[in-house]
Amino acid sequence: MNGWLLAAGVLATVTALIHLVAGGRDVVRPLLGSTLAAEPLRTLHAVWHFATADLLFSGVALIALAARPTPNAPLVLFIAAHFLAYAAVFLVITLRAGWPRPLLRLPQWMLLLPVAVLAGAGAL
Repeated sequence: MNGWLLAAGVLATVTALIHLVAGGRDVVRPLLGSTLAAEPLRTLHAVWHFATADLLFSGVALIALAARPTPNAPLVLFIAAHFLAYAAVFLVITLRAGWPRPLLRLPQWMLLLPVAVLAGAGAL
C-alpha cells in the first residue's frame, strides 16, 4: 500500500465532497438564482458538475493506484499535474482580484495543492 497515494486519494475524495456540498450552497445556488443569460448559466452549472466528477474520479483512481504493488507512475503524475494546475489557477485568479487577504477568499488551492504534492511523492 502506497501511503502517499492513499492520502492523496482520500484528500481528493474529501475535496470532491466539500466541493459538492459547500460549493453547491455557496456557489451553485447563487449562480442559479442570478440573472445571467440561460446558456452561460447552464454551461457554468455543467462545468461545476464536471469538476465534481473529476475530483471524485481522481480520488477513487488514486486510492485504487495506492493498493497496487507498483502504481502506474505516468497516470499518478498526470493526476498530480492536473491538481497542481487547478491550484495554480485558483492562486492566480485570487491574487489578481485585488482583494485584501486574497489567499483566504478562494481557499480551494489549500486542498488542491496538497493532493498534487502527495500524489507526486507517491509516484516517486
